[in-house]
Order: sequence, then C-alpha cells, then structure tokens
Amino acid sequence: MNTPEPAEVNWLTDEEQSAWRSFLALSRGMQTAIDRQLSRDSALSGSEYEVLVPLSESSTGVIRSRDLMHALGWERSRLSHLLSRMARRGLLERLRCDSDARGLDVRITPEGRRAIEAAAPGHLEMVRAAFVDHLTQEEMDTLRRVSGKVIPRLEELGLC
Repeated sequence: MNTPEPAEVNWLTDEEQSAWRSFLALSRGMQTAIDRQLSRDSALSGSEYEVLVPLSESSTGVIRSRDLMHALGWERSRLSHLLSRMARRGLLERLRCDSDARGLDVRITPEGRRAIEAAAPGHLEMVRAAFVDHLTQEEMDTLRRVSGKVIPRLEELGLC
C-alpha cells in the first residue's frame, strides 16, 4: 500500500509565532473580560449582547436571521439555539419573514432594548478601560488595517 509523503510543514518563525500567540492571548483575554463584565453587571451574556447590538442599532429593530448569522460569523445552529433562549427570556421575537416563506426575522422587544441599554454603559466603560484608552490613534489605525486584510482573506478561503 502506497501512502503519500507528508507535505513539508511551513513552521512559523519565532517572530511569527510570537505575533500569532500574542493575538490569540489578546482575543481570548478580551472575550473573557467582556463575558465576565457582562455577567457581573448585567442580565446578559456576551453572546446575547452581541445579538442585541445590531438589533438595537437597526432603524426597525428587525434583522433577517441569516443576515444576523453572517454579521456575527456564527454557525446556524449556534444562532438558532441562542435566539430560542433569548425569545424565551422575552429579549427578542422570531417572526416569519414576509418576503421569504422560509426566512426568519428577528425583532428586539422592549425588554431586549431595556436590557441592552442597561448593559451598554458598563460594557463600554470596560472596553475603554481595558482596550481603547491604552492604544494610540496610530495603533488603532494599524489594528483596523490588519483586520481589513485578514477578514477578507478568511472570507476568500471560506473560513468565516
């Protein structure tokens, strides 16, 4: 039986590995900080907050479920389970889409709007204290440029 030769691994250099691991630590650390702050100071989880932000910013308070899924970069099942839990808590409503019988609209409820409005000040205070206030304008510009390169590449590769 012939087994294919393993492809040569293009290992990261020490500098590349350091940058990658620093990015991962920052990403995980901020996500943990967000989850802890919201859990401590509000009735929302980090994921619930993520869902309510675009709904609360929408002029109608309604977003197609698939558009929400793409905006958040989540899998369909993850979003579906969370939307069900949030609907049971009265934070949002799931509605049939008028323009597509198979589609689903998601609408923020008054309770959901109250929850995000109550959570936002503490959340933004934590984001400012832990992140924004420690970066120069040049560093924030660099972060936006890096994100502007990497995110389209992930989409091109079909990874997000």
